[in-house]
Amino acid sequence: MDRTAPHTPRRPAGTALRRPAARRTPRSASAAGAAGAAVCLAALLAGCGGAGAPDRTEAAATKAARPPASARPVSSGLPGMPPVQDPKDIYAADRPGMLSPVVRKFPSRVYVPNTNSDTISVIDPATYEVIETIPVGRQPQHVVPSWDLKTLWVNNNRGHTLTPIDPATGEAGEPVDVHDPYNLYFTPNGKYAVVMASLDRELVFRDPHTMKVVKTEPVTCAGVNHADFSADGRYFIVSCEFSGELLKVDTERMKVVGQQKLPFEGAMPQDVKISPDGSTFYIADMMADGMWVLDGKKFATPKLLHTGKGTHGLYVSRDSREMYVSNRGEGTISVFDFRRDELTKKWHLPNGGSPDMGGVSADGKVLWLSGRYDAEVYAIDTATGKQLARIPVGGGPHGLAVYPQPGRYSLGHTGVFR
Repeated sequence: MDRTAPHTPRRPAGTALRRPAARRTPRSASAAGAAGAAVCLAALLAGCGGAGAPDRTEAAATKAARPPASARPVSSGLPGMPPVQDPKDIYAADRPGMLSPVVRKFPSRVYVPNTNSDTISVIDPATYEVIETIPVGRQPQHVVPSWDLKTLWVNNNRGHTLTPIDPATGEAGEPVDVHDPYNLYFTPNGKYAVVMASLDRELVFRDPHTMKVVKTEPVTCAGVNHADFSADGRYFIVSCEFSGELLKVDTERMKVVGQQKLPFEGAMPQDVKISPDGSTFYIADMMADGMWVLDGKKFATPKLLHTGKGTHGLYVSRDSREMYVSNRGEGTISVFDFRRDELTKKWHLPNGGSPDMGGVSADGKVLWLSGRYDAEVYAIDTATGKQLARIPVGGGPHGLAVYPQPGRYSLGHTGVFR
């Protein structure tokens, strides 16, 4: 992946989000029909919300899907963060059927950023077909659900913009100027967006709606990349892919409080994911061919668990029992069992491939991954590991988002929900 070209000059941050004319190329009559929906400025500034207030049926369904009150203790974590529902499983709100009223009426889609084509391929998961292509900015890296679940932000890394997409209509809004947005996260209380400005060597804390800068935290490592938050939301772990380092960042202070070099020559850490019980962070490393196992609280030297060549993406199953690990360099997916603390299976893609970033379907039955070097997307049965479909898309597909998904709010990336 080439991300070393010089930056274009910075531009003032924009705040107006409006739907430009002819922003997408429909591939089906049904997709074209959605283009007529107007998106009001006020709604976009509030997060491109396409859903109104939930009706009584939806509210009742949501209430029924919640764990009992005994499993919903009051959080003592980051101020303003929604209480953790189950201290033994921070993904308890991500079960099949537990869709927020905000997203319940959104059409199910897979949004694929094509870094070499400067487009988003939109896949209908029911037919495994690309139904439309949305032109966006230069080198889109990830499609990121907003904290309030109302917007999908496309990270146009070299275009130095974020393109908002309304998941209710599929319409793209006016791009917002944001410099070097390689990846994007949101603090667990929804107070800030955190831009991983990889080449700028910065963590940039911004308003989660307007994307205006609140604070810039310079870093001394190279290639800030992926992250995940502690169970209480008070800190997060960041991977630095080009210098083989990890950062520990205080969420409320917006400050780096720890830094360490990984004990592997040429380490290139990628995706970061916390265990369901909140005790352990896992960091994929595509040069060490495995994932680092880290106690985030102690932030001591982690241990390496080998999974496969080119380890890249980490995705927790809907029942919180397993984690799917994409091995981009060998065309496989390893399956890690949290309770047994070991790898239990390895799935091989027919004829190989380059499985990269993605997500799990709302019902938990399908793992969707981009084929980074093969201009394709893979749909994989999570029960058997069988490839269900291999779908041609644009060049260099990367951080695809499966949307909507269960969860109360999004922490960003391609969809990390709590």
